[in-house]
Amino acid sequence: MQNNKQMIMVVDDDPNIARLIKLYLEKENYLVSVQERGDDAVSAFYKQTPDLVLLDIMLPGMDGWDVCRRIRSTHKTPIIMLTAKDDTFDKVLGLELGADDYVTKPFDSKELVARVKAVLRRAAPEEHTDTALTFPNLSISLAQYEVIYCGKAVDMPPKELEVLHFLAAHKNQVFTREQLLEQVWDFDFFGDSRTVDVHIKRLREKLQGCEEYGWQIRTVWGVGYKFEVK
Repeated sequence: MQNNKQMIMVVDDDPNIARLIKLYLEKENYLVSVQERGDDAVSAFYKQTPDLVLLDIMLPGMDGWDVCRRIRSTHKTPIIMLTAKDDTFDKVLGLELGADDYVTKPFDSKELVARVKAVLRRAAPEEHTDTALTFPNLSISLAQYEVIYCGKAVDMPPKELEVLHFLAAHKNQVFTREQLLEQVWDFDFFGDSRTVDVHIKRLREKLQGCEEYGWQIRTVWGVGYKFEVK
């Protein structure tokens, strides 16, 4: 049934690239909507409510950064940014704005499809039944996708929450960046360790002062990260 298909919105002002992406994704049985302007994409997003957005940065009408901000202000729909090859600034800024991942141009069709599937899989509301974790002044719920810190709800994109939950569920255990990419993002061959670093940085900013409650996200130099509980 067509209405069981997941919809992906592709936002790119290059018709050749958009057409190519549409072809790849339709072969994988996704519904695909294409928008060429950033402002049109925001309007279409609220009408179509896609399951995932593939978002270019350089767009007429409104750039990809602003489109990402607009969507993130009201929805947790997964966003994958389309960035220039090896442009670290674009990648990091996109992740800081709440994007779930990025694909560099020119991209390989298999990598693009694999990233889309991985992000959708992680975003799917699966059997998160009894997954709440509690520590002094901290509660993390995957079932409700909610973090409460010092009595207040903390706004977190899904991936930030999932990184926090994974580390907290394995307290005092050190994980390399590659292990976190594999466990949280499902990437075992595409990942970039900067993805993890950006999410950890954002988590620390939102959980400032946590050390006084006996827990923290700690860097183990030369290895990775751990959720340390004293």
